[in-house]
Amino acid sequence: MSAKAEHYDVIRKPVITEKATMAGESNAFVFEVAIDSNKPQIKDAVESLFGVKVKAVNTTVTKGKVKRFRGRPGVRKDVKKAYVTLEEGNSIDMTSGL
Repeated sequence: MSAKAEHYDVIRKPVITEKATMAGESNAFVFEVAIDSNKPQIKDAVESLFGVKVKAVNTTVTKGKVKRFRGRPGVRKDVKKAYVTLEEGNSIDMTSGL
């Protein structure tokens, strides 16, 4: 498996919400990442995929909710998000995609 494929396994997709857009104004971008990934892996993946310098990585795990599916209880999966702050002068164009 190539190094680039491993980076795509770490970073799943960008999170595009109102809160994530507001974080983008302070040069921070939000990504959904693999639940077992750590901060150095996330930093390496963002730096290599987008060609930018990362200043800081903050992560949060949102626990899956219990919802009903066809009358039976089910559980949504846990989601890990990474808030990646970039160095001054660096930016990521989220509209171009991965």
